[in-house]
Amino acid sequence: MAAMDAPFYDVNLSYEDNYAKGPFGAFAAALEGRAGAGAATSAAETAETAATAEASSETFLGLPINLPFGIPAGPLLNSRFTDAAFLMGFDIAVYKTVRSRPWPCNQFPNVLSVHPRGASIDPEGSEKDEGVLADSDYGTDPGRISISNSFGVPSQDPDVWQPDMAAAVAHAGAGQVLVGSFQGSRTPGMSDEAYIADCVTTARLVQETGAKVIEMNTSCPNEGHNRLLCHDPALVGRICDAVKNEIGDTPFMIKLAYLPQEEQVEQMVRSTAAHGTVQALCTINTISCRLVDAQGNQALPGAGRDRSGVCGAAIREAGLTMVRRVAGVRERLGASFDIVGVGGVTTPADYAAYREAGAAAVMSATGAMWNPRLARHIKAARA
Repeated sequence: MAAMDAPFYDVNLSYEDNYAKGPFGAFAAALEGRAGAGAATSAAETAETAATAEASSETFLGLPINLPFGIPAGPLLNSRFTDAAFLMGFDIAVYKTVRSRPWPCNQFPNVLSVHPRGASIDPEGSEKDEGVLADSDYGTDPGRISISNSFGVPSQDPDVWQPDMAAAVAHAGAGQVLVGSFQGSRTPGMSDEAYIADCVTTARLVQETGAKVIEMNTSCPNEGHNRLLCHDPALVGRICDAVKNEIGDTPFMIKLAYLPQEEQVEQMVRSTAAHGTVQALCTINTISCRLVDAQGNQALPGAGRDRSGVCGAAIREAGLTMVRRVAGVRERLGASFDIVGVGGVTTPADYAAYREAGAAAVMSATGAMWNPRLARHIKAARA
């Protein structure tokens, strides 16, 4: 069992403080070591990295990659976080989802430890509606941790995030890829046409940074309270067509939530990836649950926050199910696109399970947060 590390995103600080002061723990030490201000890693860890770095022939959306493993959109708030991720051996780093305008974060706290009654949350079961216990007891095993993800997709102004994302792109090493993630910003009364135009504008802003891959987040509540864009495959298809027309040959992928029916997956594939508009589907994000404290009251403060996305070990089985489901639809339709597996990856065995299920690349957010050496452990296991 890997030791529980201080997470590189400090859950006891606000999002704003993390953005300004983070990352923390081993990620902070990695940056200090690069600057010569301290030892980022021990000599043994440095030797381990060199010994396990593979002369890999693998690619990620046509780009050479040391290992198709990384951290998805969410905890990598700015270039300091992505720089540290690269230094710690995560060869794919997804810059936190950005918007065409500044957007505030949900009220603090945003992260709580989540304790399902079993090992996993059934995304089609009743527990997520009856209530799942959430508190500040994160335990001691990074392989079992699950957390709330209640941020509301905050974003800096493009004048801030564009030059910072460009720096993040430039700092990727050989065999490493910076992915720029974005989403449209739906405001009250906005027409679909205006919403599509906002998505296109934001995609163009991301492309201007030099990001090698662009991801559109369709899996967060960007259509209103608890409403996900990916539940409307026809609209997703229209947006993807417009975005791809704007960004041209830049590889394009979209992030999905859990879709319970194979028919929904097929509709999404037919609207996006089946005809080449989208080169990869990334799945899954989180599973929405009603979170309660020990007294059964709403765990997260504020109106409209009775539910939160849950990520971590509790959604691993749902993530694997979705990868297999997407892979099955891809085979049946004879389509050609990659699958990126996300959800509950906390050990090298989880990485292997996602690859076996059909994922061309795998990412970990919660697992990486509490075990910043996870990429090194996976490389060592493969070696």
